[in-house]
Amino acid sequence: MRDEVEEHRLKTPTGAETGTPDLPGKNRQKVPRSRRWLSRVMFLLAGVAVVGLAIHGIEWRKENVANLRKQAEEAAIPNVSVFFPKPQGKPQPLILPGDIDAWYEAPIYGQVSGYILHWYKDYGDFVKAGDLLATIDTPQLDQEYRQALADLKVALADEKLAEITAKRWERLVVTTAVSQQTSDEKTYGYQATVARRLAVQAKVDSLQALEDFKRLVAPFDGVVTARETDIGAFVKANGIGNQPELFRVADIHTMRVFVQVPQIYAAQIKEGMEADLHCPQFPGRIFKAKVATTARAINVDSRTLLVELWAPNPTRELMPGTYAEVYFQLPPNPNAFVIPTTSLIFQDRGLQVATVDESNRVRLKNVKIGRDLGPEALIVAGLKASDRVITTPSAALYDGELVRIVTSPEQRLQMQLAKDPPPGLKPAEPTPVHRSQRRS
Repeated sequence: MRDEVEEHRLKTPTGAETGTPDLPGKNRQKVPRSRRWLSRVMFLLAGVAVVGLAIHGIEWRKENVANLRKQAEEAAIPNVSVFFPKPQGKPQPLILPGDIDAWYEAPIYGQVSGYILHWYKDYGDFVKAGDLLATIDTPQLDQEYRQALADLKVALADEKLAEITAKRWERLVVTTAVSQQTSDEKTYGYQATVARRLAVQAKVDSLQALEDFKRLVAPFDGVVTARETDIGAFVKANGIGNQPELFRVADIHTMRVFVQVPQIYAAQIKEGMEADLHCPQFPGRIFKAKVATTARAINVDSRTLLVELWAPNPTRELMPGTYAEVYFQLPPNPNAFVIPTTSLIFQDRGLQVATVDESNRVRLKNVKIGRDLGPEALIVAGLKASDRVITTPSAALYDGELVRIVTSPEQRLQMQLAKDPPPGLKPAEPTPVHRSQRRS
């Protein structure tokens, strides 16, 4: 437009060109009205363009600032990976130390003082009830026994004489040859001799019992596990002076296994529950046992429950005093879940896990651990199957914080099923991901 005005001006002849001088005022040629209107339009349009550019720049800047603020806010939201707690679906093994004892075990002491005359059974010998283990020579006891027998013979003779005399005097009283007083004396004298004979007989019986104790015999069928004496060794009666046992006999047809079960597992131990015994001297072998009874009381010192198991021992390979590892298979707890130990948080408030609620905000929950399974932990309280647990929570997470889930529980569940499919099911085919979803 400006070029056209300039061209029009150049084409208009001036006074010099026409020979007519340029006069001021009236004589000067007037500018057409169209030209003035055109100039005003041009200036107006230029002003509108400048204002439009300014407004556009301001809006563009606002939009950029808003986008940057949004990006900064989104970048400040931490990304987390979550999973569903895995239920305790199968029995959990519980391994505890146990002590194997004999079914019966009895120490054999000497009941009489003397010297070992001979022993007949040694370590490891199998015996039957009543088998002779050893004999004791008791010269002093033998002398007392012989003297008691002699006293018994004297008492019997005195009793016989007193009986005959009393009967004779009873017949004489009838003929009034003797007084009733004398007859009564003879009668009660006879009764006194009977009492003396009974006293001597009791002493003889007591010494006879001690004589029988000269023979040490097995109290039941079993095996000799100890012999702490030898020929000529002095034996004190009734183990006086803390004398050790002479023999020890154990019945090992069935073994008793004693296990101290921690209080936290006490409720899961039931009578009749089966267990496996692993003994160091038999690597790779398993001996079966069954829970027979429990103490039904918690030891206040160790907070454990004493459990007794019975283990058949037909081959007599299990020995008293053996250490064994007892493998229990505890039934699954419907309220227990298995989670990775990396998801546990140790804070001042105790053991916690971080979960994500429906609004994608962090919720810290106190939990109670039942067992440490190495890379995993058994949680017995504080979790539900529907909880979305953060896999590796940061120490900076706080309750109520907004987070972004990068791996959904459904995807993680599919991954778990693909890794460990249930019996009879094929792993699920991976779901194709659209390109737009991959970019997002």
